[in-house]
Amino acid sequence: MKTFELTGTPRIDLGKKAVRELRKQSLIPAVLNGGELVELPYKGTLNPGEKLVEIADGKKAIIVTDFTLTKDAVRKLVYTPDIFAVELTVGNVKKMAVLKEIQFHPVTDAILHMDFLEVSDKKPVVMEVPVQLEGHSEGVRAGGKLSLLMRKLKVKAIYTNIPERLVINIDNLGLGKTMQVGDLHFEGLELMNAKNAVVCAVNLTRAARGAQAKQD
Repeated sequence: MKTFELTGTPRIDLGKKAVRELRKQSLIPAVLNGGELVELPYKGTLNPGEKLVEIADGKKAIIVTDFTLTKDAVRKLVYTPDIFAVELTVGNVKKMAVLKEIQFHPVTDAILHMDFLEVSDKKPVVMEVPVQLEGHSEGVRAGGKLSLLMRKLKVKAIYTNIPERLVINIDNLGLGKTMQVGDLHFEGLELMNAKNAVVCAVNLTRAARGAQAKQD
């Protein structure tokens, strides 16, 4: 997976009024979740933009970072089919992250908010990875039509093990046959989609049905 360098500005004012002002300035509010788990009361020093979010037992908290981004900074991260590990710098702090969610305006499609998740080489992360089919299907050679039904698959792995594409060979995919998630295996990756979900299929065309009927 390629790395995307991104720089944000720590955000201190978190109210709705502050968010509206940011958007008027064409800035995007963002948050980095999945930070360090710390004991309460916290005796360390928080960096600008960081805050403590208590978890259920009230004895521990997670460090969350609020920041802003410019539209130009995220354009090549958002408007692309590719996935990236994000080298995120907020203030003087640099962390590795992945983009988890983007909120768009329902009418203008303007980016309203972005959510990132901090990652490490110790804790698995779940990401959607694009599917790429390779090879020449038996079924297509016999006159069938290839359909890609799942353009992305959800995988769980250490982020450094996640590839840019999940390459699937379809040479042996016959006429009228399907390839399901349960048929696939990728070293170091756990597929999170339902095992019976159909990734791709070779459908019978009218010409293929006619040819098959003649053979029968």
